[in-house]
Amino acid sequence: MTQHAVIIAGGGPTGMMLAGELTLAGVDVAIVERRPSQDLPGSRAGGLHARTIEVLDQRGIADRFLAEGQKAQVTGFAGVTFDISSFPTRHPYSLGLWQKHIERILAGWVDELAVSIYRGTEVTGFTQDDVGVDVALSDGRSLRADYLVGCDGGRSLVRKAAGIEFPGSEPTTSNLIAQAELAETPPEWGIRRDALGIHSIGRVDYEIRDGQIVYADEGPVGVLVTERQVGQTAEPTLRDLSEALIAVYGTDYGIHNPTSITRFTDAARQAAAYRKRRVLLAGDAAHIHPPDGGQGLQTGVQDAVNLGWKLAQVVKGTSPESLLDSYHAERHPVAARVLRHTMASVALRRGDERTNALRDTMAELLGMDEPRRRFAAMMSGLDIHYDLGPGHPLLGRRMPDLDLVTANGTVRLFSLLYDARPVLLNLGQAGGLEIAPWANRVKVIDAKYEGPWEFPVLGTVSVPTAVLIRPDGHVAWVGDKTQKGLTDALAAWFGSPAAV
Repeated sequence: MTQHAVIIAGGGPTGMMLAGELTLAGVDVAIVERRPSQDLPGSRAGGLHARTIEVLDQRGIADRFLAEGQKAQVTGFAGVTFDISSFPTRHPYSLGLWQKHIERILAGWVDELAVSIYRGTEVTGFTQDDVGVDVALSDGRSLRADYLVGCDGGRSLVRKAAGIEFPGSEPTTSNLIAQAELAETPPEWGIRRDALGIHSIGRVDYEIRDGQIVYADEGPVGVLVTERQVGQTAEPTLRDLSEALIAVYGTDYGIHNPTSITRFTDAARQAAAYRKRRVLLAGDAAHIHPPDGGQGLQTGVQDAVNLGWKLAQVVKGTSPESLLDSYHAERHPVAARVLRHTMASVALRRGDERTNALRDTMAELLGMDEPRRRFAAMMSGLDIHYDLGPGHPLLGRRMPDLDLVTANGTVRLFSLLYDARPVLLNLGQAGGLEIAPWANRVKVIDAKYEGPWEFPVLGTVSVPTAVLIRPDGHVAWVGDKTQKGLTDALAAWFGSPAAV
């Protein structure tokens, strides 16, 4: 039986990001992925929001995505688009990039890190004991690990086998999304709303010109159509797609040669617990919701970055298993908010007069400065705040990517996080912070920064003399001329001195 410290079921964006985080921390991790290669037909997620780009930038790989994607102002809610170009971030935009390319780039990164991947097979069951998990694969092999993480999607076998409940709302709408070819050119492209829901037909290939999406004049088309019936569970067919188009448009435009057809609903569910003993969940295995706002991939990748360093420390014995409780405590509320707002967005999809009036009212409200800033920060992920208790407004928030002046020159703060290690940033007297018991796991950086610290929604904050930054980029402690509380924060997040 092959042994790994951590086995990840599922090699999508969440699974690959988690594998990368664990490998950077020196943990032996393996991915089990049912697809024989990383090839992904169809569209699925269409890009990255600002905070996800920041997360990738914290690992030094954001440029790989920026080189292939298209920057655009497409962050929005319920049909209202927000311009976040004035937000205090190095990435005040979204990035248009199909999921198949996102996965390909992430796969290249994990290949460089030499992550083990079992392709063409999947987890079919497992048993866990007090010290590990035995994992059965569909090809007959068995693996042994300290921990198993389910990143295996909304129908997660890992979640079901662990007995973790998945409460939420039943679907009220059903949609088909596909890529195919048309024999006839539609008289109109773009979005159509009616009493049934929202539909669209458009070219797949596009480019960004002056911040606007401009679609190609030829090539395959992407189709989104709301079905009249809810509750079908079989894999959708070309006939299903044709019938749905005819019901809405009066014709199917001779649709043929589909490369992908998938069905999604507005069901919204969330795992009651993100961990059960030695089994954890991340991404769609932990939460499903409609794709409104493009939040799914973002939430999953950020789950992985929150979990990775914590799980690594527990596996290596430097932190107690109780540290994993903070994963659920911090990420469950984030996904709960995503579910709430995607459900609200779905309620505004329909084209009847009452919904149109409500949508117009929401658009008017979101045109006001304060509501616009709050929703734009929320939908871009830049306002995420983990509740780490009372204290400085920075506590629990993401650190901005400051240009720091150090003895070795100017460095970007995010570059200090490339190796996924915590950083104690000292902006006071050089050498004024003493953390000898944690010196081999926390980097101490003496630096200077001129100017205010600005945050979306929060605004300008007073500059502290020191901050303790976790590997996920969130602030774990804030100092103001003293070290009060620092050793407690170091022990809570990065292990007791005795464990060093």
